[in-house]
Amino acid sequence: MKVIIQIPCLNEAETLAIALAELPKTLPGVDTVELLVIDDGSEDDTSEVARQNGVHHVVRFPSNQGLAKAFMLGIRTGLELGADIIVNTDADNQYNGADIAKLVAPIIAQEADIVIGARPIASIDHFSGVKKMLQGLGSSFVRVVSGTSVQDAPSGFRAYSRVAACSLNVFSGYTYTLETIIQAGQKNLSVMSVPIRVNADLRPSRLVRSIPSYIRKSILTVTRIMVVYRPFRFFLVVGGLLTTAGAAIGLRFVWHFQSGDGGGHVQSLILASVLLMMGFNTVMMGFMADLLSVNRRLLEELQANQRAKRTPLPSEPSSVLAESPSKDSV
Repeated sequence: MKVIIQIPCLNEAETLAIALAELPKTLPGVDTVELLVIDDGSEDDTSEVARQNGVHHVVRFPSNQGLAKAFMLGIRTGLELGADIIVNTDADNQYNGADIAKLVAPIIAQEADIVIGARPIASIDHFSGVKKMLQGLGSSFVRVVSGTSVQDAPSGFRAYSRVAACSLNVFSGYTYTLETIIQAGQKNLSVMSVPIRVNADLRPSRLVRSIPSYIRKSILTVTRIMVVYRPFRFFLVVGGLLTTAGAAIGLRFVWHFQSGDGGGHVQSLILASVLLMMGFNTVMMGFMADLLSVNRRLLEELQANQRAKRTPLPSEPSSVLAESPSKDSV
């Protein structure tokens, strides 16, 4: 049993050594634990700090690509290195490294495909009241859309089985956390939450630089997730709202027309016609989007099968990336 702990990094030279020191070297029921740092185009000495602190594998983007792409690079690399379980954590030491044992235990016991660490949000002092509220709303939304019981959807402290890792795709450029849970729900992967501890805040969050920015990006991310993973429902709801508004305005015109005052409300008739046409076209777009989503799911199944075939078994030698702890790969 091989576990790879991946750490996406962007200019983390000051905090990375602290985070690495907290990570376990051994885990119950695991033969090998290896560390993988994904350097997302850092302009400091992040990669060098990783090597100096005994990281087994370092992969790097030449320029910053964003957290979602860095996460997926780590997943692909972990699979190529023959990981049975891939654990994701942060370089700012937000999560207690000793709790990685809690993440991998349900996967080892074959009780879950994905395990997500649930932070004690209510008791985290450096989280503002607004951020705590947004975290709760985000988790509630993901539970409804994904059909899972995840408690802390934005948590990046999580573990994936080999099967789950082979199935992952991330289209969002902002973050992977919400999208991967919704994918898991669609693919009938078992998702479990376990309570974890958090450490003191070493630096401000780079994802939540300001509450307005976080809200705006979260709304865009949620909208895109709905379009990609629930296209028929999304377009049906939008089309239904437009049709309902058009019908209401049309009925208002009919009422005035029967009262002998129709001539003064021609604008209502025009607006009603426009809204009804927009509603009809939006519903038709929903049917087309649903057909496209079926095609996407078929392609994802083919991709997962190809990834599984390329992933070496624990008894097989790992890829060339595993030959040297200090070797960069893009």
